[in-house]
This record gives sequence, C-alpha cells and structure tokens, in this order.
Amino acid sequence: MNDPNCAYCGNDDTLAKFGIFICELPASKIYLFKEQSHLGRCIAAYKNHIGDINELSDAELSAYYQDIAKLSRALKQIFRPDKINYGAYGDTAKHFHTHLVPKYKNEFEWGDVFAMNPDRIYFETARYQELIKNIKAAL
Repeated sequence: MNDPNCAYCGNDDTLAKFGIFICELPASKIYLFKEQSHLGRCIAAYKNHIGDINELSDAELSAYYQDIAKLSRALKQIFRPDKINYGAYGDTAKHFHTHLVPKYKNEFEWGDVFAMNPDRIYFETARYQELIKNIKAAL
C-alpha cells in the first residue's frame, strides 16, 4: 500500500526538499539526507507505507533491521564516525523510517541528540553524487 501524499511513497517534490534517493535494499529505500551537518547522514524508509514498527511481522522487522545494519556498516566504512545514532520518530512523517546519523567526537552535536534539520551544511550536486556513489559501492 502506498500513500500518494507521502514523500517516501513517491511524492518526489516533497522528498526533493530533504533527501536524494540512493538505492533499494530488500526491505527499504535508502536516501541521502541533503543537510549534511553529520557527514553521511542517511534515511532508511520501509518499502511499504506503514506508520509504525508494530505493523511489521517479525520477518519484516528482521529484514528491515538487516538493511539498517548493512547501511550502518557501509557508513562506518566510508565515513569512519565515532558513533552512529539512530532515530525513528514519525510524529509528522507517517511512514516508518530511520535516520542513521554519523557522529564525530568533538564535532557538531557530539554527546547530544541530533537536530532533525539543523539547516547548516548543503553541498553542490557533484558532492552529493560522489557520496551516493561511495555509499552504493559500500552496500
């Protein structure tokens, strides 16, 4: 089931405001978060439109978190963060998704909760394409 008003279900205009599609994994779609205060920040959205983790079967949940682990390992390999934070909120975006936010000691927001969109660092198209190419290669 898809929701035509949902950014993750194909509302390209809404999605383009904050993310760039990278690829599909078995249970999720992966996006690069445009705002890169945390270099390598990505989003893994569940492939189908569901609003909450409780709507997944055990097998679906396992497949989704295998995707999260695969993406997390790729981000660790490429960006070498000190820690990756994971956030699954969904108060306003009613599509189950997880933010993977690489964090670096003594850098922006280390030791604190990451801001949803600090609106600080954006790149030119070529830099986003380079990041996406590296992430795809590591996946």
